This record gives sequence, C-alpha cells and structure tokens, in this order.
Amino acid sequence: MPKKEMPSGALTLLILRVLKSGPMHGYAIAQRIHVLSSEVLQVEEGALYPALQKMLLNGWATSEWGVSETNRKVRFYRLTPAGRKHLAAALDDYNRVHEAIRAVLKTS
Repeated sequence: MPKKEMPSGALTLLILRVLKSGPMHGYAIAQRIHVLSSEVLQVEEGALYPALQKMLLNGWATSEWGVSETNRKVRFYRLTPAGRKHLAAALDDYNRVHEAIRAVLKTS
C-alpha cells in the first residue's frame, strides 16, 4: 500500500496532543502516535524533528536533555502553557472543519 502524506498541520496537532500526557523524547512521540493511530500513522524523523523545532521556536514546547529508558542521551519535549492554548484552539478548528466536511459528505 503506498504511503499517504499527513494533511498539513496534522503532525503538529498530533505531537501537541501526545505531549499533553507528559514529556517525551522524539522517538517515543513517533511511537505513541503510531500506537494510538492503530498503527496507521507513521511519523518519519525527517518530518518529526522539524515540527518539534518549529514548536520550540513558537514557544509551544520546551526541551531538556535527559536519559532514555535505553540509557541513551535524548532530548525530552514538554508542552508549555502556550502550547496547551494552541492545542485547544487547533482542536476547535479541527472539529469545526471535520463537522463541516461530514455535513457535505452526508448531502445526497
């Protein structure tokens, strides 16, 4: 089955939502999205780390170095209050658009 691209902005929304549960390093974020999506979504490093960098620059997340469960030095990302606010707004936008699309699709 060919790879499908994630819609624009979806990755940031997914990362923010996963980080709402607590700090995680990049690989754990990608794995969590994969598991929560019933293994449908796969986040590639080439997309994940630029998205995380953008979130740091926008003030939606902070990061600090730590040690992973496999004893490797990794960067842990944490949601900021601004990130929580952005997540809430993005979820509202997503839900509004999702309902609008559903309404159009139900039209006969």
